[in-house]
Amino acid sequence: MKVLLPVDGSAINTRAARYLVKHWPEGAQVTLLHVDVPLSENIAGYVDAQSLAKFHTDRGNAALKPARRVLTEAGHIHDEKLLVGDPGIEIIDMAKRGKYDLIVMGSHGRGVLKSLFLGSIVVKVLANSTVPVLVIR
Repeated sequence: MKVLLPVDGSAINTRAARYLVKHWPEGAQVTLLHVDVPLSENIAGYVDAQSLAKFHTDRGNAALKPARRVLTEAGHIHDEKLLVGDPGIEIIDMAKRGKYDLIVMGSHGRGVLKSLFLGSIVVKVLANSTVPVLVIR
């Protein structure tokens, strides 16, 4: 079983990682994913490509750190992937391209109406993914 665990470094995503560890499917291959939102063109235009790449890598590693610690302390080997783009779209695309069996995501539980106005990534993935999504609150 291939499981995709998108994280943003928040406590709710750490809770999703703990849930996954507790219910780890036998022989599962887990990939931690962080999708960093691109900088606006106004800012990115003043930064060289190497600095921009380092910025996104540093932010990505910081976001992966809490979930990475949970998985590592439990003795689970996992892969990691850092991307830059629209998080909802990138999560859906990676799950489909990588032929994942399940996406496990943490939700902040703001409610459906508020999530729609806030553009919740979880709502976007739930609405558009062909891969099953397990939402942890």
